[in-house]
Amino acid sequence: IVLNVRWYCRYPLSYRDLEEMMAERGVEVDHSTLNRWVLKFAPELDKRIRLFLNPTNDSWRVDETYIEVKGAWKYLYRAVDSMGNTLDFMLSAKRDGKAAARFFRKVLKAKHTPKPRVITVDKNAAYPVAVEALKADETLAAETELRQSKYLNNIIEQDHRNIKRLTKPMMGFGSFNTARQTLRGIEAMSMIRKGQVKGISQGDSVSQGKFIEELFGISA
Repeated sequence: IVLNVRWYCRYPLSYRDLEEMMAERGVEVDHSTLNRWVLKFAPELDKRIRLFLNPTNDSWRVDETYIEVKGAWKYLYRAVDSMGNTLDFMLSAKRDGKAAARFFRKVLKAKHTPKPRVITVDKNAAYPVAVEALKADETLAAETELRQSKYLNNIIEQDHRNIKRLTKPMMGFGSFNTARQTLRGIEAMSMIRKGQVKGISQGDSVSQGKFIEELFGISA
């Protein structure tokens, strides 16, 4: 189960691709069963890795990308630091000041993220509104700089590409909740792949796989 969840969230595969791959190994599993496994264990993977993440730095790069849900576009808010390490993410039905503020609060609650010295965003008018609201209630420090620069935000825009590459074979999600649960696993695997887990190097897929097995209590 964990192997299939890890592969689905790490590589651009459809459920039918995994069904065929398991059949080659002599394991019969229906694509609908694979779907249930991912929806159950992808959020759990995201939850369990949080305690093992290395701290990020205090230079945030924030942007949102589009995710198709039931034939309509929804918004995946994402943030990385200046080194490209993932801070956090949030799927939202709306793209406005309230949604941006809610996302910033979520990032600030993450244990591996320090309070930002500077937040770099694009020209979306919702971000200044959100930052002002958070400064007003002292969630953000008054001296936190908001920097609107599309050029400086290239790092997060490039990072979106990996998420889009993985969601493309999925051909859209059937519900908002399905999208949110699946994306938690995709983002968790992205953090592991980047080397954000303590003691696990970037590109060391063997150690990454063993780490996930240990998270779920699977012995060799």
